[in-house]
Amino acid sequence: MFEQIITFFENTDPILGALYATLFTWGLTALGASFVFFFKTMRRSVLDGMLGFTGGVMVAASFWSLLAPGIEMSEGEGFVKVIPAAVGFLLGALFIFSLDKVLPHLHINFKKAEGIKTPWHRTTLLFLAITLHNIPEGLAIGVLFGGVAAGLPEASIVGAVVLALGIGIQNFPEGIAVSMPMRRQGASRRKSFFYGQASAIVEPISAVIGAVAVTFFTPILPYALSFAAGAMIFVVVEEVIPETQQDKYTDIAAMGFIGGFIVMMVLDVALG
Repeated sequence: MFEQIITFFENTDPILGALYATLFTWGLTALGASFVFFFKTMRRSVLDGMLGFTGGVMVAASFWSLLAPGIEMSEGEGFVKVIPAAVGFLLGALFIFSLDKVLPHLHINFKKAEGIKTPWHRTTLLFLAITLHNIPEGLAIGVLFGGVAAGLPEASIVGAVVLALGIGIQNFPEGIAVSMPMRRQGASRRKSFFYGQASAIVEPISAVIGAVAVTFFTPILPYALSFAAGAMIFVVVEEVIPETQQDKYTDIAAMGFIGGFIVMMVLDVALG
């Protein structure tokens, strides 16, 4: 099955491949959000465990799928070789940091709003928070497919597909994490599902942008890979992990993180 998927993407234009891959990750977000039609509430311990899993996948993907290939394809030796990764990583973190300060959003616990003040509804602010999380995920997939389109030997279809698979797996609980709190706050099932699945619509958009940018500006690929990694790590440290520490289930969240890290590491090493 995996070989057939790889064959399909090898015979597809890489930019279209980036779009298809992130439509898959979007679909898994929608699948997770659909749980709202069957359950009105979910135990906080389960939610924290799923969020921890999401963080673990993102951290593992940041290293094995993004930082390591970015460093490998950089020219030079020693400090010179790692400069593109360091610069890109910093810029990615600063990018999400800036959006975090400007874009109005609300954390899953519905207790703390961030960004500029706005009269927008709380469910809209939560939707924007998860959308913010998904920007670097789509970008990461896009830049890998862009590297394939540019013909760089360090970028492979297999690596891009594995990254999409890992992000899709963690998008499933992320869809639940958006729709369930909205349902618990009184939103209808349809509205909760709509916001849950729509939070990932930014992934295909950012993936295509990343793929096109790398295709036209090939030398930026090491920076772009590290940029996506820095953005994802910032999201994990600033948003995902603190969210799991709001209640008494920190150990469950920690084990979820370990589980997510292991899953992504195994996928990347075994398949990539």
